[in-house]
Amino acid sequence: MSAAFPALTDADPVAALNRMQQGFLPGELALEVLEVRHGYLRSQVKVEKRHMAPNGYMHAASVVALLDSAAGYGCRMALPPGASGFTTIEIKTNFLGTAKEGETVICEANLTHGGRTTQVWDATATNQDTGKVMALFRCTQMVLRPH
Repeated sequence: MSAAFPALTDADPVAALNRMQQGFLPGELALEVLEVRHGYLRSQVKVEKRHMAPNGYMHAASVVALLDSAAGYGCRMALPPGASGFTTIEIKTNFLGTAKEGETVICEANLTHGGRTTQVWDATATNQDTGKVMALFRCTQMVLRPH
């Protein structure tokens, strides 16, 4: 694997994913992976000022970053044999609610299709404090193979 897609060698994949993201957007946004298994990933973010839009609510881009990161990390952990990585080819998000500073957003990502050349992931962001679903997300990942 290339330096841009380092191998996860830690026996604890949650710790490895949380370490890997440091210095990159998910780490800068303080996203935290909580649980991972084949086809599933759960993560969270405690909403801080850096996640906010000037209107006092969580910025849509922060929500998408949480959802896309969860789906991407899940994809990484579910790559088929011989794959060297993946890249996102499509995302869609429906926003149903929001969060305020101090609240916690939980994301659950599930593998919907795990093919040899593509994966489709669905993810849901839920405001843990209100119990309300904030966003529904779907992405398609192209599985990359070494040349």
